[in-house]
Amino acid sequence: MRRLSGGHFVTFYAFGFFFLCLVVLLPFGLVGMLVYFTPWRRAALFWTYKIGQGWAKTLIFLIGSSPCVVGRENIPKKGGVCFVSNHAGVYDIVLLLAYAGRPFGFIAKRELSFIPFLNVWIPILGGLFIDRKNPRKALATINEGVRNIQNGGSMLIFPEGTRSRGQGLLPFRAGAFKLALRSGMPALPVAISGTYESFERQGLFVRCPVTISFGKPIAAGAEGAEGERGGLAAAAYDAIALMLGDCRRATAAGR
Repeated sequence: MRRLSGGHFVTFYAFGFFFLCLVVLLPFGLVGMLVYFTPWRRAALFWTYKIGQGWAKTLIFLIGSSPCVVGRENIPKKGGVCFVSNHAGVYDIVLLLAYAGRPFGFIAKRELSFIPFLNVWIPILGGLFIDRKNPRKALATINEGVRNIQNGGSMLIFPEGTRSRGQGLLPFRAGAFKLALRSGMPALPVAISGTYESFERQGLFVRCPVTISFGKPIAAGAEGAEGERGGLAAAAYDAIALMLGDCRRATAAGR
């Protein structure tokens, strides 16, 4: 009989904690979501985010991970911003919730709206479901995200369109930058390294170097970065690629 490894136990505890919190914290999230539509909207958004942040940091602790966080001083404390991140693995959103330092929404594919509990928690945390098969509904979702940014909030996009699963940085889809371009607010590049290796490569949580780096915001009026989607996509791609290279060199030097 095959013996269970430490990775099996850690994965069991992590998933148990994940689903337990989805259920136990749901009433608090729903209250926050209801208060969001009252004059206490900002307070509701802040405390709902704090619930998500606390959940994420506890999950990271249970996994035994010690992420290296770089460039948090580059994150604006106020004003609209669009986080632009590579998507290495499913663990990415946990890191962003833990270390972005401010509430953010994100665009989620419509299929996730059919998964119990996730279909409630994603909107609670500011997520928007997009139906890419219906252009009119997709445009309405994009416009809602644009309004969130223009009203001083923040949104997250994964311009690769899918998880890279160890393939390196994939080409960006220029259309993914509609949120940043239409809002006129800065785009902040984010580079995440090691999340695929920490879970998806083996299907178990394992300890390995994990890094999340926040780059300098790319201003809406920056020469060569705005005016067309391709320009902003190229500027963000280069910034993220450079940070990922720094992560790889730092990891190699630490071995």
